Amino acid sequence: MDNKEVEEIGFQEEIYRQFGESKLKPEQYSALGLAYIGDAVYDLIIRTLVLSRGNYSVKSFHKMTSSIVKAEAQARLVEAIEPELTEEECRIFHHGRNAKSGTSAKNASIIDYRIATGFEALIGYLYLKERMSRAIELVSIGLERTGQF
Repeated sequence: MDNKEVEEIGFQEEIYRQFGESKLKPEQYSALGLAYIGDAVYDLIIRTLVLSRGNYSVKSFHKMTSSIVKAEAQARLVEAIEPELTEEECRIFHHGRNAKSGTSAKNASIIDYRIATGFEALIGYLYLKERMSRAIELVSIGLERTGQF
């Protein structure tokens, strides 16, 4: 490796290197804490996919992304991937789905909203466990089976 080549490390690893590691293990976060980070991670996955489609207006990007990340679409995705979930993943999903949120669904049924929260908790958990390949695999399976992308 010459001076111009720099070995890349993982996204999360770089954050921890720069700012310090979390004091909590993924298992120690609340379900809503996992959903909080999972929402952002899922959004980043979908935005990356949408952007890879080509050079569109920001309005078009937003429209494509919104249709996939909304609670109703996430609930359909979960239904499609549920048979693929491990016991551990099912436990995390159910923990998130059953969490009592201080907010309510704005444009979704309460059932879809709770399912989406469980899904986001699962994605957040996988991210914090540094298992992004599994999170992306589940999203890929779900998008393919639901025809959302």
